[in-house]
Amino acid sequence: MSNTDKNPELERNKAVALRFKKSQGTKDMPQVEKEVLAPNYHRIRGGNFHLASNARGEGWPEPGMYLRTAFPDRADIIERVVAEGDTVGLLFRLTATHTGNLFGIPPTGRKVDVYEIALLRIVNGQMVEGWFMMDEAELLRQLGARMPVRKDRRITAPPIPDAGESGEALAQRLSAKTPLSELDRHKVIAARSRSATPSAADRSPDYRREREAFQHLHDYGVARGVGGETLRSALSNRQDRIDRLVAEGEQSWMRSYVYGTHAANLYGLPATGKRVGVPAVEIARFAGGKLKESWCFGDELGLLLQLGVPNLLLG
Repeated sequence: MSNTDKNPELERNKAVALRFKKSQGTKDMPQVEKEVLAPNYHRIRGGNFHLASNARGEGWPEPGMYLRTAFPDRADIIERVVAEGDTVGLLFRLTATHTGNLFGIPPTGRKVDVYEIALLRIVNGQMVEGWFMMDEAELLRQLGARMPVRKDRRITAPPIPDAGESGEALAQRLSAKTPLSELDRHKVIAARSRSATPSAADRSPDYRREREAFQHLHDYGVARGVGGETLRSALSNRQDRIDRLVAEGEQSWMRSYVYGTHAANLYGLPATGKRVGVPAVEIARFAGGKLKESWCFGDELGLLLQLGVPNLLLG
C-alpha cells in the first residue's frame, strides 16, 4: 500500500495542483485561481526566470500571462507527479508555437517542446508557494535565438543562493529517525547520492541515469570531443546542498544546489575562476530498496549566465 492510500490529503493536494495547471489558458482560469491560490501565495521563482530578469526594464512587449501571448497554442503535458506532506511536484512539457514576442525575442514561428518542473506547497487546499524552472537553455536552442541584448549590455546573472545542507548531513539526520520507513530509506539513499562519497551499494546492478542534470552542456561537450571535461571535474570545491526532498511510492524528488568555482576546462570552456551556484532537481525511482534510475534537470542557462557565456550552446 502506498503512502497516498494511507493519506488521502495527498490526493487532494495533487488535485489542487493539477487543477491549477490544467485551467491555465481556459475560461475557467480566473475562478480557479481565486479558489486555489491562497491570499498570501508567493511565487518564489517563475519558469522563465532568466529571460524575465533579462527583460526587466527594457520595454519589450509582454509575453502575456503564462506566456500565452508569445505561445497562444501552448499546451502542457503532465509527465510525473509526486506528493508528500504539503509539497506537490509536477514535471511537464510545454509544447507550443512561437508566434508572439518572448521577452525580447521576436516571433520565430518555430514549434517548441521543453521541460518545466514545479515544486508547490499546498496548505488547507490552497497553494501558498510556487517554485518553477523551465529548460530555458533548450528553449533558446529550439528557437534558434540568442539571449536578447539589454540596452546596458549587462549579463543578468542570477545571484548565488545560500541554501540547503550537504548530502552527508541530511543522510545522517534522516538515518537517525526510528523507526525508519521505506520512504525514509529512499530519502537516505537519495541524500547519500549527493555526498562526496556516494555508495555503489545503494544502486541496483542495472541502475541507469536517464538524463544528466546539465544534459545540453554534456551533449555540447561530447559533440566536440571534450565529453570528459564535466562539471564535476571543472568545479573546484564542488558541493551539492539539498533543500527539498520528498518521496512517494517508488520515487523521490530532490532539489539541490550545485556550488563551486570554475577552475578547469568545462566542455572546452577555459576556466573563468567564477563562483557558481544553481539549482538542479533529481527524480529517482527505487526497486527492492535500491536506486533503479534517475532523471535530472539543472538550471543550465543560469549556470551559463554566471559563467558569462549565455549563448555558448548556440555556437
